[in-house]
Amino acid sequence: MPHVHSLPSPLRRIHIMGIAGTAMGSLAGMLVDAGYEVTGSDKAVYPPMSDYLAGLGIEVMEGFVAANLERAQPDLVVVGNVIRAVYEEAEALLASDLPYCSFPELLGLLYLHDAHSVVVAGTHGKTTTTSITAWLCEAAGVKPGFLIGGLAKNFDRTARAGDGDVFVIEGDEYDTAFFDKGPKFLHYRPRTCILTSIEFDHADIYRDLDHVMESFHKLAAILPSDGTLIARGDDANVMRVAQGAACAVETYGPGQHWDGRVDGVDASTGRMRFTVLRGGEPVGTFDSLLVGEHNLYNQVAAAAAALHAGASPEQLAAGFASFEGIKRRQEIIGEPGGITLIDDFAHHPTAVQLTLESLRLRFGERRLWAVWEPRSATSRRNTFQQAYSESFDAANLVVVAEPYNTSGIPEAERLDAGQLVMSLQVRGVDALCLPDAHTIARTVAARAHPGDVVAILSNGGFGGLHGELRELLEARFD
Repeated sequence: MPHVHSLPSPLRRIHIMGIAGTAMGSLAGMLVDAGYEVTGSDKAVYPPMSDYLAGLGIEVMEGFVAANLERAQPDLVVVGNVIRAVYEEAEALLASDLPYCSFPELLGLLYLHDAHSVVVAGTHGKTTTTSITAWLCEAAGVKPGFLIGGLAKNFDRTARAGDGDVFVIEGDEYDTAFFDKGPKFLHYRPRTCILTSIEFDHADIYRDLDHVMESFHKLAAILPSDGTLIARGDDANVMRVAQGAACAVETYGPGQHWDGRVDGVDASTGRMRFTVLRGGEPVGTFDSLLVGEHNLYNQVAAAAAALHAGASPEQLAAGFASFEGIKRRQEIIGEPGGITLIDDFAHHPTAVQLTLESLRLRFGERRLWAVWEPRSATSRRNTFQQAYSESFDAANLVVVAEPYNTSGIPEAERLDAGQLVMSLQVRGVDALCLPDAHTIARTVAARAHPGDVVAILSNGGFGGLHGELRELLEARFD
């Protein structure tokens, strides 16, 4: 049976290829909650995902082999975007009569067809803005469903079906599956859409900025005429896309219809007080642990979307005050010896710059380290070699790791970490390049002083740096 665009009947058993990814595991949990029998396959599944799936009672088959399908006997196969057409299990699927679809398609078919879908899209700020929007709706009693590309600390999972008619979802522009190279967000049936920013990213699948823009133009085009696009008004690329929307467009940002004002930052508590403005008139003044101008406007956009979803200003105040943050987004993971260790996902040069500027505002004049691993498909390339040299100015000391596994990238296209460090030094930044996580941990542990803030920036595990550095500092200051 070919790729399907509707659910087969009966539908009882669902097999997920690539089940150990964060989003796929979350989907698996939602399916189990809904009463489906779920199996999955993946390679070398390890904690915490292995424990999570085991706790759901899901059998996870090792490797992508043809025998998995015979063993699972599914009514439907969901194919993750980590799966390649050349995998044995994929070849067996294509040769069989089993119906299959992608993860975004199943999400749309099962959970979004009758929902008020709030899609948060853009190059930057998606996870933060989605997390806040979902929590504001929860605090307002809307009982939303949600799918978040990270773990918001207020929730015990990254996704759930919800009990209301609102579903808040992080809209990824990455491709959907090997049989569907379009962006995931085209399957999410947006009614309200936040568009935070558009820059060139994902150099492994997009040729250039114009290619990226094509995907966002398609997103704007599927918004219904009675929907709403909440668009970052001072981003020229966003506004070019917004021109193609048939629905109402509400802009946000400095001097826009939805604006914000920082009323103060308490460096001792790391919290920001801010006011949301609508048409120049205050909607409310709120307190949040998310600090900095980019977080101000992430929260302005979230407030606008939550109000559209049925929240009141009074409910927004309770939601912002009780929001606990997101793992790996300026997350404090320890303070050994009075040294604050921060874990953050930043990897694009704009995200690196904004994160460090926010940390500077949050922690005042404390000495700030930026320890960065070029790990994403884009950051390992020299596409932004110059832009990275301008992204670390807010830091006092910068440590750049050698790029992670560049074997699949032509040598002429690889980021030159040594050249980046020299460029940073020319700008007056104390910077060095170190070969691996172990060397970085020992160097930072020896040089850091009580009162320092060490921001570890990576979209991966960084070779276990977080834990090793914490242990070395604990041993030093014990």
